[in-house]
Amino acid sequence: MEQMTQLFKALSEEMRLRILMLLMHGELCVCDLMAIFNEPQSKVSRHLAYLKNSGLIKGRRVGKWMHYALKEPMDGVFQAQLDLIKTQLTHNPLFEEDLKKMEEEKKKKDRCGEDSAITKEDKNHGKRTDK
Repeated sequence: MEQMTQLFKALSEEMRLRILMLLMHGELCVCDLMAIFNEPQSKVSRHLAYLKNSGLIKGRRVGKWMHYALKEPMDGVFQAQLDLIKTQLTHNPLFEEDLKKMEEEKKKKDRCGEDSAITKEDKNHGKRTDK
């Protein structure tokens, strides 16, 4: 019963619902979510940690950033709730706007600071140009 209570607490906050709706479309980096929601890393990471501790998502480190995806396989009750949420909220204007922003973020060349000092160093044969 405690796991069920934790699930519904996780689903009771708007930003966590928005994150889950986006993760239903695939893995995302914290930096993507920061850009989509226009929120600081600390706030986004706090909600991601809540979802992870609730057993809904998993994370993996890629360079300096964490990437998150829905946990699979999902417990039957958890999956049923996510299916219901997806069915009921897919056409909500807020979620539709989030999806548009997500697609825009995925098209950006400099996502997650990929054009960082290290990348610049590589492009200039070991000589940093950002000093």
